[in-house]
Amino acid sequence: MTSKETKKKKKDKQEINPEGEYCLVLHNDDIHSFDYVTDALIEICEHSYEQAMQCTLITHHKGSCEIRKGTLEKLKQMKEAFSLKDLITTIN
Repeated sequence: MTSKETKKKKKDKQEINPEGEYCLVLHNDDIHSFDYVTDALIEICEHSYEQAMQCTLITHHKGSCEIRKGTLEKLKQMKEAFSLKDLITTIN
């Protein structure tokens, strides 16, 4: 790989994530109740009830929902908390 290609890759990566900000995505699992997921969003992400319910509904109908943006380190902590509740999340 030439240095020009390396610089382009680095630039492309920065354009995708210019502020070092990532998204935590909740995935539908067809196992947990709406109340369980809503309560987890309120507890872990500090969402309001309305915001948590919206995210729960979006996840249910679309299969996933971006539930929080932030630094990689912060989102890793939240991902672990969701994992302890057997909820599936990914970081993008």
